[in-house]
Amino acid sequence: MTPDVLAELVRAAALDVLRERGLDEAALPPDVGVERPRNPEHGDYATNVALRTAKKAGVPPRELAGWLAEALASTDGIESAEIAGPGFLNLRLAAAAQGALVGDVLAGGRSYGTGDELGGRNVNLEFVSANPTGPLHLGGTRWAAVGDALGRVLSARGAQVTREYYFNDAGGQIDRFVASLVAAAKGEPAPENGYGGAYITEIAAKVTAAEPGALELPDAERDEVFRRVGVNLMFAEIKQSLHAFGTDFDVWFHEQSLHDSGAVETAVQQLKDTGALYEKDGAWWLRSTDFGDDKDRVVIKSDGRPAYIAGDIAYLRDKRARGFDLCLYMLGADHHGYVARLKAAAAAFGDDPAVVEVLIGQLVNLVKNGEPVRMSKRAGNVVTMDDLVEAVGVDAARYSLIRSSVDSSLDIDLDLLVKRSNDNPVFYVQYAHARLSSLGRNAADLGLTPGTEYGLLAHPREGDLIRTLGEFPEVVRSAAELREPHRVARYLESLASAYHKFYDACRVLPMGDEEISELHRARLALCEAARVVLGNGLALLGVSAPERM
Repeated sequence: MTPDVLAELVRAAALDVLRERGLDEAALPPDVGVERPRNPEHGDYATNVALRTAKKAGVPPRELAGWLAEALASTDGIESAEIAGPGFLNLRLAAAAQGALVGDVLAGGRSYGTGDELGGRNVNLEFVSANPTGPLHLGGTRWAAVGDALGRVLSARGAQVTREYYFNDAGGQIDRFVASLVAAAKGEPAPENGYGGAYITEIAAKVTAAEPGALELPDAERDEVFRRVGVNLMFAEIKQSLHAFGTDFDVWFHEQSLHDSGAVETAVQQLKDTGALYEKDGAWWLRSTDFGDDKDRVVIKSDGRPAYIAGDIAYLRDKRARGFDLCLYMLGADHHGYVARLKAAAAAFGDDPAVVEVLIGQLVNLVKNGEPVRMSKRAGNVVTMDDLVEAVGVDAARYSLIRSSVDSSLDIDLDLLVKRSNDNPVFYVQYAHARLSSLGRNAADLGLTPGTEYGLLAHPREGDLIRTLGEFPEVVRSAAELREPHRVARYLESLASAYHKFYDACRVLPMGDEEISELHRARLALCEAARVVLGNGLALLGVSAPERM
């Protein structure tokens, strides 16, 4: 019995009580919830439905709780219902009803934890989108891990997700990148505000190798060669790093295409026609304050050139034209101002601003030997994705970046992530999966197969593990709804803990000449269910579920 099923059962019982007592059924809230109490002695689950309903129904909460406890105690699957405090209800499930969840997990297999509440949603998930002027730094690496995990979570709950990388190949940052490559090719220092690091020298050498006469060309032609070849080389390297990190994209969208195709001009003209833009001091401004922004934004500068936001506006219009009803942007800590302006752009086109959602990620810091790690071997003054992967591996890097809310800055302890100990979260979870896989192999060697007598799973540690398994679908649902894949990682750590405690208290395999019993078989089924859920959860994070460690 999952928490959702139990909540439905409680609500049905509450409706019956209200009808039988002639009380207003509308007093019952639509979302009757149950939760696991912190103290296991208080029961398997608790509900505050009587407290939430009593005032509207016109009866004392404890009196309503008493009627409901009586009704629930006689319901199949519930062993007892007790009143606590001002009107809480503590519930204990019958072992057979609780244990039936094991069969549900095994029957669901890889689909356990999925849902369809986001069915029909067409989501454009844009993340990373780092400028192609250098290797991916830690901010982009965090988004690569979190964005990919969020896409998996949204898909698991029914959404159609398109992962998109916005390739910023227009603007001043590319000009500075090209100037840096040219300087390196000439053996000169990087220009002011240019890019440094060994990677610039490497790419410059590759450009001159591919185009031997590039430096002899007139400046404009030379720069175009270095732009075309250099940007492609840098972007190919970014793509390779992302792929090795387990993050791939469905669409690589080029900013320059919006300018070349006339999409920027078309979007700007549309906003002029609707009055969403106005002219002032020779420039064209978006009336973004009408839509909640703190100030109006320049879209076309006084010299006639489009401001950066012009491309953003055209890009949003393009996404909507492609049929996306939710446009998720994952941006860095310095992009808070984009939230209001993107929603303003949506509203200016006549859209509900809710079609735009912006997630802001905070900074990532690396720590080794208790000291910050600040320098990259290749990129100079930043630490890159490749540096992190080289130090701890893909699994540890992804897991450590996903397991914390993006709302907070993150310190990653490199010393911890290479330890094979329970202090290392990713090792702790993966080890639980490997331990379960080993258990399954040993059981097979003994001829022990999973059973179905789940009512035998009456030990407190068995019950705790079963209830933890039952929480997984709701964890995935809430992770999708709140755009918080870190909830899955934290849940997996709780599940691994529940399994280790169960294993220490309940023997699964027969010892010596002991005959195989139905309890052994039921416990093996419970272990297999735990292995399934750990594997499903790790898959949502893009982290491997090893069978041996």
